[in-house]
Amino acid sequence: MHAPTKDHFRALKRILPYVKDTAHHELQLHKQSTHDLIVYSNADWVGCPDTLRSTTNYAIFFYGNLISWSSKKQSIVSCSSAETNYRSLVIATIDIAWLVQLLQDLRVTLLASPRIICDNQSAIFMTVNLVTHPQSKHIAIDYHFVREFVANGTLKIDFVLS
Repeated sequence: MHAPTKDHFRALKRILPYVKDTAHHELQLHKQSTHDLIVYSNADWVGCPDTLRSTTNYAIFFYGNLISWSSKKQSIVSCSSAETNYRSLVIATIDIAWLVQLLQDLRVTLLASPRIICDNQSAIFMTVNLVTHPQSKHIAIDYHFVREFVANGTLKIDFVLS
């Protein structure tokens, strides 16, 4: 924004027709009886062929409506798909923790613990198993705070085959 270039202007010229042609699209919100806060978390392992970095993806639904989503390249190269998915769980948990605090500040009561849906058994095992194995020591200690959320019942993680 502070130093626009010709490349920025070319990108803007590509984006504006898209915005103009999709102005009639809208995000619809539907009221449902469920107060569930559900997160679908996933990651692609070595998704970028140039940097060999993975991409974290998650979508957060409240009352059955999409309220937040993220798709971001991870900052480091992961050694396994389990590590990649575990990092995705961590990033989603950070967002959920913030969102739960926001809902509490707004005096919105959650009837059940937030649920994260993940399709990687190894990542789920790392969150619920309090024993750290030598195979998972390459994951930084600060990522293990997800275990605390699971252990104290603040967060429930489900395994779902995709």
